[in-house]
Amino acid sequence: MPDSPRWRRLLAGPSLIAVLGALLAGCGGSSGPVTLTVLAASSLSDVMDELGGTYHQEHPSVRFRTVYGGSQEMTARVGDHQPADVLVTADETSLKEVSRRLAGRPRIVAGNSLAIAVRPGNPKKLRSPFDLVRPGLRVVTGGPIVPVGRYAQQMFAHAGLTVRTSSQEISSRAVLDRVRSGQADAGVVYVTDLRSAGVAAGSVPIPTAMNVRASYPAAVVRGGHAKQSEAFVTWLTSATARSLFQKYGFAAPAAGG
Repeated sequence: MPDSPRWRRLLAGPSLIAVLGALLAGCGGSSGPVTLTVLAASSLSDVMDELGGTYHQEHPSVRFRTVYGGSQEMTARVGDHQPADVLVTADETSLKEVSRRLAGRPRIVAGNSLAIAVRPGNPKKLRSPFDLVRPGLRVVTGGPIVPVGRYAQQMFAHAGLTVRTSSQEISSRAVLDRVRSGQADAGVVYVTDLRSAGVAAGSVPIPTAMNVRASYPAAVVRGGHAKQSEAFVTWLTSATARSLFQKYGFAAPAAGG
């Protein structure tokens, strides 16, 4: 390497400082405030808002922009390379469809189960899933490509039922809306969504042996704020996050999840 006053001036000059700064930025050296874009299943819309607020209180430099929708819609956004840092869906199948766009190992952060939503007062006098095969009963489920629809079909298979549906919707909340509006007599939804409806809908429980367990995996999306996203996904498995999930009726992740 040349050793001259001119060379030494170049080494100490602004050009080298700029290069070093760029290298540090490329290595994630920046620790300034960030906004994480979280794509989440619509059944998480109540709890995720509080989770984000609680995390921000503990980590003031991290804020959230959360987008809710059907799991298939959220995975489509990731597949289309739309801006995202964290993806949380209502089943593991949805995550597998975009596995190449995800970094690290997904974490199961919560569980859920199914119930039958009916109109207040249960005017059709339904007592169990076996009543869903009554002739003329308008039954609504999720579509075959959405988690709540897949879970409903698993539940019917467990019970040995063939249920004809009057419509298939894009999410559990869309199914619930059909029932609440009187466009359906019954619908298979998540117990958490039914709980959020309060007195606007009644419920018919599904026996445990017949029910299915829904799992909510969270994963970091490639190309975003990797370090902060991984920290948030890890936090979603913490005792603090678990207590918030349980507050909204979600179950703890299954052992080993």
